[in-house]
Amino acid sequence: MASFDVVIATIGRPTLEPLLASLVAEEGSELRRVLVVDDRRHADRPLVSPSDELMLPGVEILRGRAAGPAAARNVGWRAASADWVAFLDDDVSIPDGWVAACAADLDELEDDVAASQGGIVVPLPAERPATDSERNVACLEGARWATADMAYRRGALERLGGFDERFPRAYREDSDLALRALDAGYRIVEGRRSVLHPVRPADRWVSVRLQRGNADDALMRALHGGDWRRRAGAARGSLPAHVATVGLGVSAIIGVAMRVRSVAAVAGAACLAATVAFASRRIAPGPRDRREILTMLGTSAVIPWAAVGHRLAGEVRARRLRGRSTRPLSAEAVEPVSV
Repeated sequence: MASFDVVIATIGRPTLEPLLASLVAEEGSELRRVLVVDDRRHADRPLVSPSDELMLPGVEILRGRAAGPAAARNVGWRAASADWVAFLDDDVSIPDGWVAACAADLDELEDDVAASQGGIVVPLPAERPATDSERNVACLEGARWATADMAYRRGALERLGGFDERFPRAYREDSDLALRALDAGYRIVEGRRSVLHPVRPADRWVSVRLQRGNADDALMRALHGGDWRRRAGAARGSLPAHVATVGLGVSAIIGVAMRVRSVAAVAGAACLAATVAFASRRIAPGPRDRREILTMLGTSAVIPWAAVGHRLAGEVRARRLRGRSTRPLSAEAVEPVSV
């Protein structure tokens, strides 16, 4: 069986200890080391409770730079020594036998295979329809190359330079690395193993904060061209509709400022109609209780503006960062792999 190291980038979520306990319980010849990268900005308390069962030899805690998951994972894999590095998120749980299943997935893969992707299962409530937030997490089940469970050949990571640290959050950094691997002539395969990714409790405004990912989409376009979504299997999303909504809103504001009542009235009514339609699409599949309806109405009024604002900021940042690589090798510098 193939041997591997596990790398877990963490900000100290309470789910980390159960995950470590599961890995330690399955510790065997295939799993060489568990490298936990503490990426908290303020490490003012122990990352895990000082118990013998969690801090067995083979579990090592490394210090990150609080620069985001891409940078933290780079710290982890560069400290690894096995031929393969399996990345796990700190909020997943592994079923019994995951270590052996991962080793079996990696065993005897051909040299042109850079990575093996594990499956992700998101449990949703059976007694009611899922909320908007829960449905968003459930999208991970169909996500391509998600590092919730993704094993990379360490040699491929060295050739590619690892994760691009210009991606500051857990969004698109995994797709960027995978696309660079494919561009270099590698293959990425699907394994038979899987992890469980529960839905974490979230506040009402989580969907607004998620709009920050639009900035990363701008960087993806700058790095991989206009067809990056097709290649990465990423949904187009609602940005075009958000742009239209914001355009109508801006037109209404200009109409008011210039005292052109007809323009202000028509544009304002159209903007309101677009916002209500957006909220209705989000409300329809959910539980439609009072809390969910109020949350969808409030966030639907803010999301278009947040999405467009983050995308514009991302375009400006992408232009500034495009010529400044933070990985050892740019994608263009990697010679295609030959086998």
